[in-house]
Amino acid sequence: MLTLLICLCGASQAFTLVIDAGHGGKDAGALGKKCKEKNINLAVALAFGQLVEKNCPDVKVVYTRKSDTFVQLDQRANIANKAKADLFISIHTNSTAKRTGVQGTETYTLGMHKATENLEVAMRENSVITLESGYKQRYEGFDPKSSESYIIFELMQDQNMERSVKLAKLIQKQFRNNAGRKDRGVYQAGFLVLRETSMPSALVELGYINNSAEETYLNSKNGVSAMAKSIYNAFVAYRK
Repeated sequence: MLTLLICLCGASQAFTLVIDAGHGGKDAGALGKKCKEKNINLAVALAFGQLVEKNCPDVKVVYTRKSDTFVQLDQRANIANKAKADLFISIHTNSTAKRTGVQGTETYTLGMHKATENLEVAMRENSVITLESGYKQRYEGFDPKSSESYIIFELMQDQNMERSVKLAKLIQKQFRNNAGRKDRGVYQAGFLVLRETSMPSALVELGYINNSAEETYLNSKNGVSAMAKSIYNAFVAYRK
């Protein structure tokens, strides 16, 4: 049963939350048999944002996109940085190249790749930059498909890591307890969109679109509502 927490923040100053619906426009993201990742991401992002806007009057919500438009990765981060955001949450849907039975939610923070699977997820999400003109210059020669390009993430020290990990754990707890989804855990990986932001941040993988049962759930009204409420509840808990 879903529980919706009310945002009784009582903060002395405004809080800015940036919600990033991954992919969009010419970048469909991962493909399922019935739907595209970009549409699932947007539906959950908008539903999450509406809950915050309705229940948290002291929170300013900024979206990197509110429609089916293509937004470059560095532009997504720039939107958050220019807004002087206090928190950045990027919403995505996972997929695997081979296995179709894998299921569950994962939440990532910026950091080292402690497993091959983490690197594969980061490579897939970062590959969107190849759709951007002049991406090699913009991202200083970064090659999303080369493991050597990710060495820099092992050298970076994220001053917001502790708060980012706390947020990620809260999100996974809500997915597990309120939405009843399989909890695949919190991980670290080299996501460009997280690297460029200057505030605590997390990247959510809602489920696996190449799993027919999860695709159907995430493409349903109930699924979108449950996932959005879970992220919202985690956000409220994080603020407290």
